[in-house]
Amino acid sequence: MQIGIVGLGRMGANIARRLMRAGHQVVGYNRHDDIVRELAGEGMTPATSLADLMQKLTPPRVIWMMLPSGAITEQSIEEAANLAASGDVIIDGGNTFWRDDVRRGKTLAARGVHYMDVGTSGGVWGLERGYCLMIGGEKAVVERLDPVFATLAPGAGEIDRTPGRERTTPLPSAAICIAAPSAPAITSRWCTTASNTD
Repeated sequence: MQIGIVGLGRMGANIARRLMRAGHQVVGYNRHDDIVRELAGEGMTPATSLADLMQKLTPPRVIWMMLPSGAITEQSIEEAANLAASGDVIIDGGNTFWRDDVRRGKTLAARGVHYMDVGTSGGVWGLERGYCLMIGGEKAVVERLDPVFATLAPGAGEIDRTPGRERTTPLPSAAICIAAPSAPAITSRWCTTASNTD
């Protein structure tokens, strides 16, 4: 699959690397271009701006924001939404407050743009061991992006020790829950990997 990643810090860069190693095509943008150049040398298509990233993606586009919560995420999602077309998907992979996700989802749905909240953890071990993803979004979109999620969080339920951390209570291998009847198309799913921590 083709995916754009905005924010190539420690986690964003390794998410890009893991996806590329599995054969996905990644277009990446970061405010500091040194990491963009480094990842371009590893096979990523570099972008010089969010607008450039959007132009280099084939519709319907998937844009994954891996940014700190707060103003930078809010501004970047709004900018992407203004550049997006109906059917595009914007993912927030950071640690945004859930009420902000609900608000954004409603706003973008009115424009025909899909919004997903994908809480991501795994730290420095995620590149090799995979990530723990809490995926929230429209069920059909979640299923469409399953190749990306399966690459980042392979083998749901393979919970192991992370160096320095030990799980004391097991999680289910995977859990799917459907929201209230007023929002039957929304699904939330845990994908756990060996990098999962409490």
